[in-house]
Amino acid sequence: MAELLPDLIDEIVSSDEMLQNSNIANTIASTDVESLALLLESIPLESRIQSWHQIPNSKKLAVLVEMRGDPRATLIDSTATEEWESIFQDVDAEQLLEISDTLPNHLVDLALSAMDKQQHQFFKDASQFKDSQIGHWLNHDVLVLPINAKVRDGLRLLRREVPEVTDTIFIVNRAGQFSAAVQLNKLFKSPEHIPLVDLAEEYIETVKAEQDAVLAAREVQTSGYMSLPAVDENNKLLGRVDIITACELVNEDYERQVMSSAGMSENEDLFSSVRLSARKRAIWLGINLVTAFLASWFIGLFEATLQEVVALAVLMPVVASMGGIAGSQTLTLIVRGLALGQVTNSNRKALLEKELKVGVLNGFIWAAVVGGIAYFWFNSSLLGVVISIAILLNIIMAAITGVLLPVVLSKLKIDPALSGSVILTTVTDIVGFVTFLGLGSLLLL
Repeated sequence: MAELLPDLIDEIVSSDEMLQNSNIANTIASTDVESLALLLESIPLESRIQSWHQIPNSKKLAVLVEMRGDPRATLIDSTATEEWESIFQDVDAEQLLEISDTLPNHLVDLALSAMDKQQHQFFKDASQFKDSQIGHWLNHDVLVLPINAKVRDGLRLLRREVPEVTDTIFIVNRAGQFSAAVQLNKLFKSPEHIPLVDLAEEYIETVKAEQDAVLAAREVQTSGYMSLPAVDENNKLLGRVDIITACELVNEDYERQVMSSAGMSENEDLFSSVRLSARKRAIWLGINLVTAFLASWFIGLFEATLQEVVALAVLMPVVASMGGIAGSQTLTLIVRGLALGQVTNSNRKALLEKELKVGVLNGFIWAAVVGGIAYFWFNSSLLGVVISIAILLNIIMAAITGVLLPVVLSKLKIDPALSGSVILTTVTDIVGFVTFLGLGSLLLL
């Protein structure tokens, strides 16, 4: 369906009478939920709402789960109250957790009333954790047996429906605490009377429910198992984190970082209203304007110098851009390292030393290149020396800032992917301009 999606988008957007077009209606009704979610996010609001009404109620909940928050909200607002009872007919805790942040309270209550007692409890338990904690996203469909179970008990359990992405049975003691895990393939080649604990894995990681969701997801990805057991502070088994959920959390985190680097949310609607989009983006445009004026103020301190030596004004962007690029490379590396848990207090000093050495090496190389170009362009050896020193110092400062800035922002609970680039650019601009123009004032006038 993915390869047909652009054609369907074109057909829907260009159709003046979509509601009367039976081909479009039939195609929408038969499309899988993932493609439908992408389709609805890809078309303007009026066409989106019309397409939404073509989708059977039995598929609407699954489609909402697959969508981003902002476009999902537009469809929730356009759905008649009387339809929700049908939409929530088979709702489970996992689905409600995915969309509850965009549902009004009365619809959350309606969904809860449609759940059975167990699903209702799962939702209540998950709601005790923040959505940034893995306990919020647990899979409760788990194969569990007591510690005294034998192989025959495991085989009997497998005759029932085996949950998706399951490769282990979790063993718990009488208090419900996690004790061990047995891979399913071991059951089929073992005598039925053998205790399951004799077949248990020597070691399997457990995930603490309070743990950061993305870090826990990466543990699952690197564990070699399809899922890991999730436990509370008393080691009581709460559920599991499966590889599908883990990949979704990691992918969402990557998208969040990509969008936040531009000062935007991962839930941004492609076709949100002009006023809403402008308001969301205006904040970081305003912050950038403040930092730009700050850099301009420092330039203004050297107004007399610029009037005397026009070449400085011509070469100023070179100094700023070299520092900005060098800093952004380091910043990106450190932000990724922080996200993966690779940057710690113990290795930060070594990392700073390494980046400083890279900065010094690149600084000398490119200082020589740019200094030579400036000398031949303006026929001034002093100008070449000035810009060479300025570029060297700015690239070194960019390396230092690129390492320390995201660490400081993380400690202040500020997302370095969101604000790091703005601050870094300001630092490299100011350092570059002050160094370049200051040296120019001393040596060229």
